[in-house]
Amino acid sequence: MKKRRQTIIVDIVRKNGKADVEELAGFFDISRETIRRDLTELSKSGKINKVHGGATLPGDHVEGTFQQRMSDNPEAKSRIACTAASLITTGETIFIDTGSTTFYFAEKLADNLALTIVTNSAEVARLVASPNNDNQTFLLGGEFNTRNQQTVGTMVTSQIRSFRAHHAVLTVGAIDAVTGIMDFDIEEAQVARTMIEQSQFVTILVDSSKLNGIASFEICPLSSIDQLVCDVMPPTNLAKALKKAGVEIIVAE
Repeated sequence: MKKRRQTIIVDIVRKNGKADVEELAGFFDISRETIRRDLTELSKSGKINKVHGGATLPGDHVEGTFQQRMSDNPEAKSRIACTAASLITTGETIFIDTGSTTFYFAEKLADNLALTIVTNSAEVARLVASPNNDNQTFLLGGEFNTRNQQTVGTMVTSQIRSFRAHHAVLTVGAIDAVTGIMDFDIEEAQVARTMIEQSQFVTILVDSSKLNGIASFEICPLSSIDQLVCDVMPPTNLAKALKKAGVEIIVAE
């Protein structure tokens, strides 16, 4: 019952950007003290940010992009993340880049044992580096971007090259049949490209808003990725191009 209640609380925070103790107590018909205990547990696990009188999204002290992404299409991103997490095997090394969908993915990995996780996202690192699991976490150092709670730049890409990973699990700005995978930020695109170069297997996580879209900076052609995990089947032209490039399309249930 408590686990289900806490899952609903997280969903409410993600949908609305925040939640109030009084409103949650009324919604569940339980005491404010019980809600506060739930919020404390969820905050320690990195799923929400506990504040006076309620809760906000993780990283809510940061303005702009990351916070906005977390509240966009949370149900689809959660399904994508759950499906992607099922593709990971204990003991593997995984690159995870910065993004709301990869944050959801990292959340699903948090209870796995003995993974090595390499990321440039402070939020992802905080989430997976838990005393409740045996994950080994590496937060890449470099210029810190407070808007997205990430490190970027040549120091980051240089450090990525010191690792070799089983998987790169990435979220991107857009994907189409002509260019392939793209991003809106040149530094994020450079991080993603380097993670791809250093990985045996590449999995891209996208919700329907990214399909047949265009972003400013190319990351890689479709032939460089192995799996695409999405919430809906891509449009016909893109699906054909993906299959021609040998990409496995996985639609999250």
